[in-house]
Amino acid sequence: MRSNNSHVKSLDTMRAIAILAVILIHTTTRTLEATHYNLTSYPWTLLLNQVSRFAVPLFFLISGFVLELSSVNEISYFTFLKKRFTKIVIPYIFWSLIYYYFVYNQNHDNLVHVILTGNASYQLYFIPTLCIFYMVFPLLHKIYKFIAHPITLILLGTLQFWFLYQDYFIKHGGSDFPTRISTLSYFVFLIGMVAARNKDKIFELAKKWKYALATAAGCTGYYVFAEGKNLYYQIYNIGSIYSQYRPSVLVYTILIGLLFFYTFRGVNLKKLSELSYLVFFIHVIILETVWRLFSKFVNPNPLFDITFFLTVSAVSFLIAFLAHKIPHLSKITG
Repeated sequence: MRSNNSHVKSLDTMRAIAILAVILIHTTTRTLEATHYNLTSYPWTLLLNQVSRFAVPLFFLISGFVLELSSVNEISYFTFLKKRFTKIVIPYIFWSLIYYYFVYNQNHDNLVHVILTGNASYQLYFIPTLCIFYMVFPLLHKIYKFIAHPITLILLGTLQFWFLYQDYFIKHGGSDFPTRISTLSYFVFLIGMVAARNKDKIFELAKKWKYALATAAGCTGYYVFAEGKNLYYQIYNIGSIYSQYRPSVLVYTILIGLLFFYTFRGVNLKKLSELSYLVFFIHVIILETVWRLFSKFVNPNPLFDITFFLTVSAVSFLIAFLAHKIPHLSKITG
């Protein structure tokens, strides 16, 4: 049995960066919506939006890594679910009710359906998908040797690329139903599991190729930006720029993950990382509030996007920090 006491500092930093990237996606999306997708006049906004698209796939990768790193073979399936779901589902239901009844109360969908699909607010679709991965993780853990075999990984990776290609280029996106998102994200979750068992080898690999990784990540990030922009002007479907479920983003996420894993090996952002779950839930409420103040100042320059993003981020983390000072509140709010 492997020790479950290992703590990888870089994962905390990666989680903090991922939630900041989520906020950047949402703030820049609001600007693009306000400008009616005038991408020519707002290329900087689109660039920030697209290079942040690694955020959600990276969260799935981190989840697979952490689960496999902390897995204990003797734990029963239902004990595992109870332990994990208590931390995830209670805050998720709490905030789903907040968004459903108070923030986006024009949502006429059935409440049960909203909770099952994560449709109370546009960022919440992530949680039902994560729950699917949690439910199947004990099985994946048992068949790890089969999954981690190079031939299996190649086949699963090839299939994932095909799913992503079909979804992005042929179907041009779709709903955020958990079944669809899990189908388009399973490979990064599995990569996270494999990385957890080979973290020392991966660290040495990233150390050896750090400059090549940085160059490749930068080039791939720019390709994601150009790809989204060009496809949008071909078909005028906003899914072209909104979707992070593309073959290019999969490659981009893996490169970014490797680069961050090495670069932030000595950075301790554990306390900031612990706030990220609550920030994930509340930042959209903060965004809506701040937008009422900022919307009149929308203009095509980087200063607006950076100011909007930093304001939403700072207020969200401050509220999360203060909320965590209240004993036991985090069990309900995250």
